[in-house]
Amino acid sequence: MSDKQWQVLAKHFAEMNKRGRPREHSARNMINAIFHIQATGCQWHALPKDYPPCKQVCNTFARWRRRGVRDVLLALLRQQVRAKAGRQARPSTAIIDSQSVKTVSKGGSADMTAGKRVKGRKRHIASDTMGLLLAVVVHSTGIQDRAGVRALQIRLFLYFESLKTIFVDGSYSCSLINWALSMLGWNMQVIKRCQQRVFRVLPKRWVVQRTFAWLSQSRRMSKDYEVSVASAEAFIKIACIRRMVRPLR
Repeated sequence: MSDKQWQVLAKHFAEMNKRGRPREHSARNMINAIFHIQATGCQWHALPKDYPPCKQVCNTFARWRRRGVRDVLLALLRQQVRAKAGRQARPSTAIIDSQSVKTVSKGGSADMTAGKRVKGRKRHIASDTMGLLLAVVVHSTGIQDRAGVRALQIRLFLYFESLKTIFVDGSYSCSLINWALSMLGWNMQVIKRCQQRVFRVLPKRWVVQRTFAWLSQSRRMSKDYEVSVASAEAFIKIACIRRMVRPLR
């Protein structure tokens, strides 16, 4: 991170650095090391010598994941980006979509998806109308979208009471739409593909698909290298945090 980028995150880590014993390595160096792994896709033990020891970086990554540090940063940065763009801090509209990715030999909870024949995991994400991440759920590709999306909807309902409208694609069943309306009070609108065999940008859906394109710019996102789904979700949040820091610098 540049000095201007670090200034965006420094105030969020100032209070954290006051707790406990003095740290051997600063939060900035730890974040730079995690950003390096996320951007280049290298293994933990392949970290360059300029960064803190890989074991300490890995332990810090796991500790911040358990404490929800990434969730706090994601929420704060998202509010700042939306405020800078003249939007309300709390979104009222979300777009949901999924992406199937292959896993490596060490990845857990992998299965074969029925339609795309991809053995791995599925990333279910929800973004606002600016493409900023709201929530993410990673699960086996053997679980259909209509079943796996319920966990994502519950997270959205708990964290964003301001949501009113949700845009989804045609793979989501009518029963799911009725359930969201009766249980959560959401108006789920299905955006269907064009029947003609021509490429057309689908309204609203292109926003969340662009978010997937942003994730693919990180080599760690090319496949699912994580043993646990918690780590897989954490790296998705890190990629979005790293991108949101740029317009705020």
